[in-house]
Amino acid sequence: MTRRYHLAHQEKPHIGLNAHLLALGNSYRSAGISTYIYQLLRHLPLVSDFRYTAWMSEPGGELAGLTRRLTPLPTSRPAVRILWEQLLQPYGVARVRPDLLHGMAFVLPLWLTLPAIATIYDLTFLHVPEAFRPLNRLYLRTMTQVSARRATHLCAIAEHGREDIARQLGVPLEKITVVYPGLDPAFATPPSASEVDDFRRRRGLPERFVLYVGTLEPRKNVPALIHAFAAIRRRVPGVKLVLAGGKGWGFDEIFAEVERLGLGDEVHFPGFVPQDELALWYAAAELFVYPSRYEGFGLPPLEAMACGTPVIVSHATSLVEVVGDAGRMVSPDDEEALAEAMVALLTDPSAQASCRAQGLAQAARFQWRNSAATQAAVYQRVLEG
Repeated sequence: MTRRYHLAHQEKPHIGLNAHLLALGNSYRSAGISTYIYQLLRHLPLVSDFRYTAWMSEPGGELAGLTRRLTPLPTSRPAVRILWEQLLQPYGVARVRPDLLHGMAFVLPLWLTLPAIATIYDLTFLHVPEAFRPLNRLYLRTMTQVSARRATHLCAIAEHGREDIARQLGVPLEKITVVYPGLDPAFATPPSASEVDDFRRRRGLPERFVLYVGTLEPRKNVPALIHAFAAIRRRVPGVKLVLAGGKGWGFDEIFAEVERLGLGDEVHFPGFVPQDELALWYAAAELFVYPSRYEGFGLPPLEAMACGTPVIVSHATSLVEVVGDAGRMVSPDDEEALAEAMVALLTDPSAQASCRAQGLAQAARFQWRNSAATQAAVYQRVLEG
């Protein structure tokens, strides 16, 4: 029988947090889902009076107000994570005896006797299955489905994701709450012009460039950006393209396309960008383009807007919610429209200024403190039954 928490029995409810995908180093693993988990762990104790215990695989990080329990295995490896998540974690939960368990990355243990919440960021493993190793894909597809049905409640990170989860996994919409990501405090104030100029000199960056930040993989539709750039470079001479991000699956195709089009001197690959440098990269760019076909949310466009950089995104999935009316949107399949949108912003200072002002206002709407408060309210509702 499921054990329920009753307000009269305990002053501070105890929340268990499965944070095994948290990565605190400067690598591609520390992006995306890891950023989301880290910021919730930072802010939850600030907005609620719950007691928190978090299971994670790495020490470090500025995480006050919660108890950490380091997992004994390197759960960054999918096979090891499955072993820990399904065989070892239930024993840890039984020893700690939280009132509720939050699986912060898709999956819950099969053997649970307490209320549980799972956060499902997106369904990429269903929509873009080739992006995953076979074992990881099978585990996510099977266990996310099982977890979604047995969870007391689910969380999504965008309304598009909420509707997709309900449709694909057969879960009622009322069982899913959207907990939007927030903006990292590092982006609260855009870098100054002098800081940006100094950064550009130190990095040897061109005076004018279009920026993409994200994993280099086919799902991000980077070849479309390369083709659009190739089409406009004579119309906007002097503008370069910077593709910043770690190498994902299929990255060889991206490098090969740059060489095939003879753009080796026009396109720069700085690799993964550390979190503490991101604001400077965004602010140094004249334009940020994110042509992704599928996103659970899409933090890079939000961060770029917060740094005062005009953005162009695909009119696809959750990116519409992230950017709102503050940026330009084009179909991910229309390279000509993308090229024209790039030219329009690169050649019109008034359009840039308008996008910049609207982007700053749009980005200010997403705050991690609000995200944590929404998440804590979900805990409260579930605990009260």
